[in-house]
Amino acid sequence: MKFFQLIKANLFRKKVRLLLTLGSFAVALFLFAFLVVVKEAFSRGVDIAGADRLVVVNRIGLIQVMPISYRDKIAAIPGVKAVTHDHWFGGVYQDEKNFFPQFAIDVENHRLVYPEFIVPDVQWKNFVKDQQGAIAGAQTAKRFGWKVGDRIPVKNSLYGPTKSWEFNLDGIYHTEKSGGDESQFWLQWKYFDENVPSVMKSTAGWYILRLDSPDDAVRVAKTIDETFANSSSETKTETESAFAAGFAKQFGNIEFLILSIGSVVFFTLLLVTGNTMAISVRERTGELAVLKAIGFKDRSVLFFVMAESVAIALVGGLLGLGLAILAIPVVGTALNGLLPNLILSRSALVVGIGFALAVGAASGLLPGIGAMRLRVVNALRRV
Repeated sequence: MKFFQLIKANLFRKKVRLLLTLGSFAVALFLFAFLVVVKEAFSRGVDIAGADRLVVVNRIGLIQVMPISYRDKIAAIPGVKAVTHDHWFGGVYQDEKNFFPQFAIDVENHRLVYPEFIVPDVQWKNFVKDQQGAIAGAQTAKRFGWKVGDRIPVKNSLYGPTKSWEFNLDGIYHTEKSGGDESQFWLQWKYFDENVPSVMKSTAGWYILRLDSPDDAVRVAKTIDETFANSSSETKTETESAFAAGFAKQFGNIEFLILSIGSVVFFTLLLVTGNTMAISVRERTGELAVLKAIGFKDRSVLFFVMAESVAIALVGGLLGLGLAILAIPVVGTALNGLLPNLILSRSALVVGIGFALAVGAASGLLPGIGAMRLRVVNALRRV
């Protein structure tokens, strides 16, 4: 702390340069935080996927349906604890921009397969009894200001001419796992099946099954695919985590994108800050020589330079992360459900601060070593 005033004076020697360097750090850390949030949003489904669940889809692709008769055949396979099925609904609420995931679900077995989705028993019973009933995730209900008892109109053009489906909001679900998906909207498959074109009747978009033990996953998956081999709707069965990872990859290789951009940001920051510190050291050659002449050790000179660099990185990083904390919720709302829920976690903030400090230390290291090795006589000759 006794050197604080000296470090402070050196930092504010060139105020414009200081502000520009802080700004570069702030922008870079904001970008870093946003990229981490997007990556976590796409990988969250993989992280929280049930280890004892398998997903069965049509081998041709997810948009191809399968007969509803597959359900009983899958349920009869040893090791299968429960089977349910979903169907993509794909409607919009009031406006095309109001997108959120909607599924026609099998109400008899859905809770057996997805115990982490919590719906009060009273609300669930009302939903089961109400053919036009619906359950919404807490996030979606909050987004549109829905409450239990509301009448929800949803426009859909996937199954014939544009039609407005009316639903009674019988319940709101929450998740027991942190970061779980609370954006879904469920309607009854039976109601869906009665109102779609004949070509879509008695079909399922995909099956989800819960196993007696995760150790049975490979055997059960192989048995399912062999059972429906050479049929009109062959299947592809995989773990829920593999399915979620494959779904995320449809949006591109997010992880590669994050690493690529992150590397560019890191080295750009390193060069910008390193150049700033190198110029600052050159400008103070005479002052550093005087400090050494009056008794400051080489390590003290290195400390001055490193402290300046780390201070710039830390302040700029905190500004960028603070901006991210304020802006990311706004960005998430503006995206209207086009991306998974954007959450800036504490771990991401810690990583961001660590990233800033690492860049600051690396940027000040070479100029600091140069200043440390500076000879007093040679330095004074330049003045």
